[in-house]
Amino acid sequence: MAAVASARWLRVRGGLRLPLTGRRVGVCERSHSCRFYSGNTACPKVEGTDVTGIEEVVIPKKKTWDKVAVLQALASTVNRDPTAAPYAFQDDPYLLPASAVESRSFLLAKKSGENAAKFIINSHPKYFQKDIAEPHIPCLMPEYFEPLIEDVSEAALKERIQLRKVKAAVDMFDQLLQAGTAVSLETTNSLLDLLCYYGDQEPPAEYHFQQTEQSEELEEATEENNEKSKGKTGHQLSTTWKTNNNAERIFALMPEKNEHSYCTMIRGMVKHRAHARALNLYTELLNNRLHADVHTFNALIEATALIMSERYEERWNNILSLLKHMVAQKVKPNLQTFNTILKHLRRFYAFGRLPALQTLREMKAIGIEPSLATYHHLIHVFYQHGSSVKGHTLIIYSIMNELEGKTFSPMDLDDDKFFQSAMNVCSSLRDLDLAYQVHGLLNTGDNRKFIGSDSQRNFYYSKFFSLICLMEQIDTTLKWYKDLMPSVLFPHSQMLIDLLQALDVANRLEMIPQIWKDSKEYGHTFRNDLREEILMLMARDKHPPQLQMAFADCAADIKSTYESQEAKQAAPSWPASVLNCIAVLFLRAERAQEAWKMLGLFRKHNKIPRSELLNEFMDSAKACSSPARAIEVVKLASAFSLPVCETLTQRAMTDFAMDPEQKEALGNLTAMASDSDGDSSSDSDSENK
Repeated sequence: MAAVASARWLRVRGGLRLPLTGRRVGVCERSHSCRFYSGNTACPKVEGTDVTGIEEVVIPKKKTWDKVAVLQALASTVNRDPTAAPYAFQDDPYLLPASAVESRSFLLAKKSGENAAKFIINSHPKYFQKDIAEPHIPCLMPEYFEPLIEDVSEAALKERIQLRKVKAAVDMFDQLLQAGTAVSLETTNSLLDLLCYYGDQEPPAEYHFQQTEQSEELEEATEENNEKSKGKTGHQLSTTWKTNNNAERIFALMPEKNEHSYCTMIRGMVKHRAHARALNLYTELLNNRLHADVHTFNALIEATALIMSERYEERWNNILSLLKHMVAQKVKPNLQTFNTILKHLRRFYAFGRLPALQTLREMKAIGIEPSLATYHHLIHVFYQHGSSVKGHTLIIYSIMNELEGKTFSPMDLDDDKFFQSAMNVCSSLRDLDLAYQVHGLLNTGDNRKFIGSDSQRNFYYSKFFSLICLMEQIDTTLKWYKDLMPSVLFPHSQMLIDLLQALDVANRLEMIPQIWKDSKEYGHTFRNDLREEILMLMARDKHPPQLQMAFADCAADIKSTYESQEAKQAAPSWPASVLNCIAVLFLRAERAQEAWKMLGLFRKHNKIPRSELLNEFMDSAKACSSPARAIEVVKLASAFSLPVCETLTQRAMTDFAMDPEQKEALGNLTAMASDSDGDSSSDSDSENK
């Protein structure tokens, strides 16, 4: 009995004993009930028992799960729904936007509401003390911006620095100096951090809202224009470094300066565009036998590259000199160091290509993994905006082959610009396979989060879809159209024009009425270029009667949009091509009554009809045996002194049975036309003389 009892226990590494819940284990027999059985474990005999199976259980190391691991696992089982609206717009189905303008208004309203709520909470914090969130969410609670320490002390100075009260912190520092109180080096450095970060100015409270609002204005611009506009925005929101400001004054008053003091000043000067002063201060740091940190070297590299008075080669040699200083001071470069170099090599144009490749090789040699921003800068070095496509290299293919199948995590602020720059190159090269490769990388893992802001996403997908319309088969193009619109973006008018041209190439013009219906839903009802493109495609050739009826309905709808504009505007614009196309479509669909009304619009808006259109009107008059309508066509041609007037008159005389009164009216029109021709010829002769 004792032997059986002892056999029901397993000896486990570390003195842990586990009960056997399965059947008895025989001599050297594996236990199928033990989950962590090790097959290499020896089976020594146990004294006093008939059972010799002693098995060792290997317990795996404890795995630390992320707090949102379960949510991530659930999210990985759900795919994007192409029929659903974007997540940001799902608060209220009634307010779902149907166009790019409405989506921008929705996002601005949502952001302004958040800012208004935050302003109210922070302005009246005493009314929002109850914390109902479990667990506690600090960002939902009011922030306290007013200092609580009133006396003149270093603790009061620290409090004002923490509250980012720039002017109050400087005043407190001056009061401490006047009182003869020494301020510690650590606190003084913290004050320098505050002054250098904000450029000796109070931090703007509405900064985030301004940045969001201005970035929304960049929706349909190219990425290069985006960067220029964002650069202007950044300059407007930031301040310029002023000579002898409070930061420089406090720095000069410091009895003791360490590396932190110098590094803070240098980075602040570079941030606020005092590049020459930053380089001079770095020389002073070296003279004092101090060392800079890696972030300061990154700022110095930026300052060196932005010295416009030097040539490209001189600036590159100065950057190499800074890298040698890093080696001498035993400062290891980081990812931002190389990204800063590549970012500013874009300003060197063709000269920057060889240094860019050298930088990338050095980066990989020291074991730093490039980020998406690295490849973004590299693309811009080799594919300059506005340069010839023929001069482009094949480096984009090497980049995509290297990145294929990889997933990325955020490492640089410019990581979200890679996919736009890569797709822009695909569009320039007209390479659809490369575009699919870029899009496949975007949909790998969580890489979709690097698509960027709304304007960046719209730029990416507009380039991608335009390339599909140009290069892909029409059935695949229509599948992409249904998949992307409007769940991913709301198309602008040029994207719809590209789709119309693809339908024209594939001879699928029967889809045009549906495209017009979609364009109205997307807010492009009054886009002249889109309306004219649709009318031109429908009126260019003759089609089967059923399709002509659908085209006529579409033309009538487009005509109503011009009429609504006419009611709103004092001087509406009816292009001659629009009037010609609508009239032709009405005639071909045998909607004669509406077609003949179009002749009055030609006179009203003083637009010249085409000769082909007048001949079709004459055919329509002949079909219904109406000499009055034939005379009306001749009158219109005579009013504009068209060369086809004589031909139309002859057709009217031969094809229609007219009474004497109608023949007289037709003769008068012929005489008037000949008189006008004679006057014009005499005028031309006098001019020649």
